[in-house]
Amino acid sequence: MNLRQQTILQQVNDRKRVSVSELSQTTQVSEVTIRQDLNLLEKRGLLKRVHGSAVALESDDIDVRMMRHFSMKQKLANHAASLVNDGETIFIESGSSNALLAHQLAKRPGITLVTVSGYIARQLKDSACEVILLGGIYQKKSDSMVGPLTQLCLRHVNFSKAFIGIDGYQMDSGFTGRDMLRADVINSVLAKGAENIILADASKFGQVHQNLLTTDSVISRVITDNRLPACYQQQLAAQGIQVDILGE
Repeated sequence: MNLRQQTILQQVNDRKRVSVSELSQTTQVSEVTIRQDLNLLEKRGLLKRVHGSAVALESDDIDVRMMRHFSMKQKLANHAASLVNDGETIFIESGSSNALLAHQLAKRPGITLVTVSGYIARQLKDSACEVILLGGIYQKKSDSMVGPLTQLCLRHVNFSKAFIGIDGYQMDSGFTGRDMLRADVINSVLAKGAENIILADASKFGQVHQNLLTTDSVISRVITDNRLPACYQQQLAAQGIQVDILGE
């Protein structure tokens, strides 16, 4: 995927639907070139073409999700990386913001990184840090390990901080996930008693999914952006959760 195609995918994922003419103006190439790019991206399953426009897809593919609000996710990841001390062992769950965090930490040789994400492990194959990939059932759609074996592996590793991705948060339900098996793994991580940190852009707040994550009392901190509605920030703070808000 070239830089122009990455720009197209990011715009489509951020805005949900963008016309060919708008994409042509933004990227300063012809509409014919845009249509060729859209055909390629559609064949890869990264977006859907409709008459005169491109439409975003709901996807577990990390490359797709990373293009949504990319610059903000990069800032969240940079801030999260600043909280990690040299010599620490940390857990990073799967997800696009967490993948960007892993890239930042890869430059630091004194850190040990525990993950269930095959995507993250592959991205760090040439990194300076130590990487521990936990075993389990390989969930192809999310490129991560899930199931009882993964939870058993978690019992035998220790870490001081855990960075967790979420799919939704509502005031009455708390943090939720789309996938039951991934939610089970996250709950096993949260139960270990490390400093649990939610890393998620503000678009996740206001959404709700069927799989509940462990009660908010085990969450130490939430790192998100300044699109977070004040009501959510106030509720999280009232529960004793530190909320780090990053601006554009």
